[in-house]
Amino acid sequence: MEPVRSTSLALLKLRCPRCHTGTLFSYPARSVGKFAVMPTACPVCALYYEPEPGFYYGAMYISSGFSTLIMLLTGMGLNFLANDPPAWVYVASVAAVVLPLAPLLYRYSRALMLYAFGGTQFDPRYQRS
Repeated sequence: MEPVRSTSLALLKLRCPRCHTGTLFSYPARSVGKFAVMPTACPVCALYYEPEPGFYYGAMYISSGFSTLIMLLTGMGLNFLANDPPAWVYVASVAAVVLPLAPLLYRYSRALMLYAFGGTQFDPRYQRS
């Protein structure tokens, strides 16, 4: 697997924050029962993915922010495009958008938490040659 040089691209591709090569999740996001499974450490550089117990509790706030943004954008889109429909249309539309995106919201909130507060930075010495 080729390492990613850009930290932003490594985050978008859900790669290890130190080596930018190892994957953060063991299974694809479309795997319904296993989308949340993370290895204990990076398979390439052995970076431990949970720096302290309960580290990812903060990711709930990031995920909530993502969901709120989606809710606002969906609501504003409905308001302008559908001429302010009844409340049940808003609720059904937001649910129809957020529920299928839940695995991605979960993954990216965890990845953002690890990149922002994990205490590690990209180090090319840990990449495979």
